Amino acid sequence: MHTAIADWLAHAQQAPEQARREWKETGVALLPLGSRFVAVRLAANLVHAAVDTTHPQELAARLIRLLQGPVFCDGRTMGGTYYALMRPRIGSPWKHQDVAPRLGVGTYLGVPKLDRRKPPGTHWVVLPRFEGDLCAPSAVESLIGHAVRASQETEL
Repeated sequence: MHTAIADWLAHAQQAPEQARREWKETGVALLPLGSRFVAVRLAANLVHAAVDTTHPQELAARLIRLLQGPVFCDGRTMGGTYYALMRPRIGSPWKHQDVAPRLGVGTYLGVPKLDRRKPPGTHWVVLPRFEGDLCAPSAVESLIGHAVRASQETEL
């Protein structure tokens, strides 16, 4: 099953063998965004506010329930950055661009190999369950909205 999912992800590139080679050599493949999927960049503090935990297992369980799609974390940045893979929405504006940018056409993203499930480095928090498994835009928007409200309540 992982082979089919990896193959689906690799085909985001015109030359999927390049993605497979990068996964084999470095554990992360640089994939173009926009046609097969887009990604929403979520700061760790935003995700932690939305799910009300930093514990890895609880965080993963809550993201599974809330987003019902794949999420990975790049822990190389200060505090970490999460990426929710999402279906492209053609012609639909993204109202959270200033808080959680939607990355699409013209952007390449380092996507981890499916067996990278733990830090350090870029790793999956929620694996794709099947080929084409992506977060619904409405679920990602709801998570962001909840995180923003939770952050504002904390500041009060």
